[in-house]
Amino acid sequence: MKGALWSSCFILLLLAVPSCAFHSPHDRIASTSSRYNLHCQPFTKLHSSTSDATTDTVADAETEDSTANKEALGNLEMTLQKRLVRLSPNNWVENDLSEFVNLGILSLICLAVLAKVSLVNQDITRGWTAAEISVRVPLDNWNDYIKVLSESPIETKAVTSATVYTIGDIIAQQTEGTKIGELDRLRTLRSLLAGFIGHGPMSHIWYNFSENIFESYLHWTAWWSFFPKVVLDQAMWSPLWNNTYIILLGLMKRESVETMWDDVKRTTIPLIVSGLKLWPLAHCVTYGLIPVENRLLWVDVVEIFWVTILATQAAGATKGDGEPSSGH
Repeated sequence: MKGALWSSCFILLLLAVPSCAFHSPHDRIASTSSRYNLHCQPFTKLHSSTSDATTDTVADAETEDSTANKEALGNLEMTLQKRLVRLSPNNWVENDLSEFVNLGILSLICLAVLAKVSLVNQDITRGWTAAEISVRVPLDNWNDYIKVLSESPIETKAVTSATVYTIGDIIAQQTEGTKIGELDRLRTLRSLLAGFIGHGPMSHIWYNFSENIFESYLHWTAWWSFFPKVVLDQAMWSPLWNNTYIILLGLMKRESVETMWDDVKRTTIPLIVSGLKLWPLAHCVTYGLIPVENRLLWVDVVEIFWVTILATQAAGATKGDGEPSSGH
């Protein structure tokens, strides 16, 4: 009866494997700085002489041009250092190990999901044609999901959001140019937990609360009632969840209250503006066509694509790690 929920929980356990074998690119750069100094002295001397020549030339220029050249020189130095670190043989071994473990975990998750989905009717599919199986398997998996959702709505929605936020974070990192062996596992785990303890349960409460206000108190049940629902969503729920997401990430990163408050002030308006590019239109479907119990699933599916779009703006969402927020 609860096979679908068990499967989702199994996926979460696999995703939550300790990330001691993984480090962020910033950690790798710091840990290999000594190897950079040992193996790359000729490059450093060449770059140092170039810096001296550039400084002598810029000395006669205007102050603004001098500042711009120094910033460009600093960026060039950082880029050169990162590339030289990647050329280290020890770093190759570390990247290969991380890539192997990452691919192994992702492969196990995909195989577990495919096995659970494809074997939903294993006891009754004998003798079925391929066309019958292709129709019945998705339908029966959907019926199993609806059954578990009706029995354990909060738990099911928590697992759903955790899974979607994990997928969204991996897609965002890949879109940002992170290789599979350099995925920040701690960042992905933080997104998973934010979806599990935050977005899923809070969305369940919000969608039921919103529906109850319009049906039981305002008695707005006509076809046009989705318009005020979308307005209320963007005015109340969107900033509430975005700020909650920023705070949850800050708590998991052990940031100070001042840092989290600065992030909230800095991101509230930009995230609302970014969200207006998509979510009002998407929520016309959410509140106009989707039943209340399935609204979170629809929003989570849309959010996978939205997180990918926001990947280019991720650095502005939180400092350092670049976890993108949903903006809805």
